[in-house]
Amino acid sequence: MPVKIKLGLSLVVVLVTAIAAYYQHALGHERIQYVLAFLGFFMIFAMWLFPEVKREETAGGVGRDSAAQ
Repeated sequence: MPVKIKLGLSLVVVLVTAIAAYYQHALGHERIQYVLAFLGFFMIFAMWLFPEVKREETAGGVGRDSAAQ
């Protein structure tokens, strides 16, 4: 995934996480706001840490076209 898309997606996740945590705080749900903050951080961390999956034409020794038959 290109860096520009990762940055944009990270920004969206930060914004949604901040809004959701603030809303949960306003409702008086203290633990849930921390869970949301952790999940938002973890999603961004995992997106930047783990590489994108790249598939080859043959998976498990069987071609994709021959597996459909």
